Amino acid sequence: MTYSTYMESPVGRLLLEGDEEGLRGVAFAKDEGKIEQAMRLPAPLQNAVNQLNAYFAGDLRHFDLPLKLAGTPFQLAVWRALQDIPYGETTSYGELARRVGTPKGSRAVGLANGANPIAIVVPCHRVIGASGSLTGYGGGLDRKRWLIEHERRWRTDCLF
Repeated sequence: MTYSTYMESPVGRLLLEGDEEGLRGVAFAKDEGKIEQAMRLPAPLQNAVNQLNAYFAGDLRHFDLPLKLAGTPFQLAVWRALQDIPYGETTSYGELARRVGTPKGSRAVGLANGANPIAIVVPCHRVIGASGSLTGYGGGLDRKRWLIEHERRWRTDCLF
C-alpha cells in the first residue's frame, strides 16, 4: 500500500509518498487546503519527514533513507550520480553527463534530472548551468536558489 503525507517546509508544502519498503516521492505541493496527516505512517515515510525536518534545521547533510526509484536505466544512473554531489556543492549538467559515461549527453541528463521523483533527498537542485547560472528546476528557481544557499550556509556546521 502506498501512503502519502504533507509536511510544511521553508520552501513550501511538500508531498511525500512511500510504502513500507521506501520513499517513492517528494514533490512540491500546491499550498491549497488543509493538511491531512495519516495517523500512522510507515517507518520509511516517517523517517523521511524526520530527516527532512533535520535537513531544513541545518542539522543533516546526508539522507539515509530507503528509496524506491523507478525509471529507465539512464535515469537511475543520473539519480544515483546526483546523490554523489556533496552537500553544499554544485555541478554542471555537462559534468554530470561525464560522470554517468555520456560526455555529450548534458541535455539527456537535464531531462533525467527533471524527471527526478524525489526532490531534495535526491538533490537535483545541486545541478547548475555550465556558466554557473541557475537553470531549470521543477520547484522553481527561487526554491533552487534557497536550497543551494541553505546548504552552503550550513555545510561546515553539520554533524552528519
